[in-house]
Amino acid sequence: MKGKYILFLFCSLFLGEVSAQTLEQARTLFTKGDYEKAKPVFRKYAKSQPSNGNYNYWYGVCCLKTGEAEEAVKPLEMAVKKRVASGQLYLGQAYNETYRFEEAVECFEEYIADLKKRKRPTEEAEGLLEKSKADLRMLKGVEDVCIIDSFVVDKATFLNAYKISEESGKLFTFNEFFQTEGAHEGTVYETEIGNKIYYSEKGERGNLDIFSKNKLLNEWSNGRPLPGSINASGNANYPYVMSDGITIYYASDGEGLGGYDIFVTRYNTNSDTYLVPENVGMPFNSPYNDYMYVIDEYNNLGWFASDRFQPEGKVCIYVFIPNHSKQTYNYEAMEQKQIIRLAQIHSLKETWKDKQAVSEALQRLEAAISHKPKERRVVDFEFVIDDNTTYYLMNDFKSAKAKQLFQRYQQMEKDYQQQEEKLKSLRQQYSTSNKQGKDRMAPAILDLEKRVLQMSGELDALEVNVRNAEKTK
Repeated sequence: MKGKYILFLFCSLFLGEVSAQTLEQARTLFTKGDYEKAKPVFRKYAKSQPSNGNYNYWYGVCCLKTGEAEEAVKPLEMAVKKRVASGQLYLGQAYNETYRFEEAVECFEEYIADLKKRKRPTEEAEGLLEKSKADLRMLKGVEDVCIIDSFVVDKATFLNAYKISEESGKLFTFNEFFQTEGAHEGTVYETEIGNKIYYSEKGERGNLDIFSKNKLLNEWSNGRPLPGSINASGNANYPYVMSDGITIYYASDGEGLGGYDIFVTRYNTNSDTYLVPENVGMPFNSPYNDYMYVIDEYNNLGWFASDRFQPEGKVCIYVFIPNHSKQTYNYEAMEQKQIIRLAQIHSLKETWKDKQAVSEALQRLEAAISHKPKERRVVDFEFVIDDNTTYYLMNDFKSAKAKQLFQRYQQMEKDYQQQEEKLKSLRQQYSTSNKQGKDRMAPAILDLEKRVLQMSGELDALEVNVRNAEKTK
């Protein structure tokens, strides 16, 4: 009998670890933030007493915190009706996560007014209100885009699902490209000819930043963080660069709908920086994590990944037909439920307006999936001889003199890059120094600027000599 009692006690303790058994245990777990274990008890009490504000509040918050925002709405509405403290705060969040942004705005405004009456802090609620207003503006600009297919894959290997053409470059995980091990979320994009990469790793801020490297003399240069505001806030990851070499898509969790959002920006050659990044909007972005946006211009197919409505460890890959220019739905002329369905990508077929275009795109997708990539030609460099000829290997040169001159050109280019990096570093130090430090550094910077300018001219002249020597072989 004693053994059975000990076994019963052990089982009770074990079950207590798994989930709460009583209302008191559930409230304790709720206070600790262990919402998953507390939720079953609150569900039972909320169903048995559907008009009890507290039971509905506790159950609704548990649903919201465990990713069941849709399920959270009704119990939280009851909690607000019964005037449970903080009910509006969580109901506003549940509305926001279910794309009911207008209702979220109203909810937060009422909550803020109530806080002001009670002379309570409003900063958190005001931040949520501004986010809901921004999300509402995004809902009013949902892009009219045709999404032809989707498939759920393991998040750990999701890049394998991207079947993009060789002309659009290659995608790697950080560990795959750099031959490293360990947990690393960074990805790498390599250009078509393999002479430049864009990748993500931890920067000075301790967050993921996007860097680039150039290939020189069969060696990769030092990583350089992308200039401008790409790495300004949060984690920046999943870079992809269009064939124009200046348009970059990436994902950041700094600002946006929620989690990772997809952004686009373009490089400004005049200022050596990127323009202010622009959120690509809905339906590509959502309150979940959305990333790895790729436009395969050769196949005229777009790709992106999202974990919206997916179980842990899974991600959905969407394939779409890229628009040449952004086209949006008419928000004012549509029912809210319909625009929300389109923003959430509730049904692919709802985006199919041109069945012929869909059929052709599906054929291109099938060909891309079954295509066996050609083995990439070994590329050591890229040197343009004329409009019709580009060299990639030393053996491409026919003239011994041109080959000798080009070897000098490669070494000079490497020296030039090193001096240019040194100059950029000095300028950065100069910008943050005091007057005494600036006075001390100014002469060295001026001398180095002259040297870099001189080397640039020498490089240009040597480049012309290489071409002339090869053409007159």
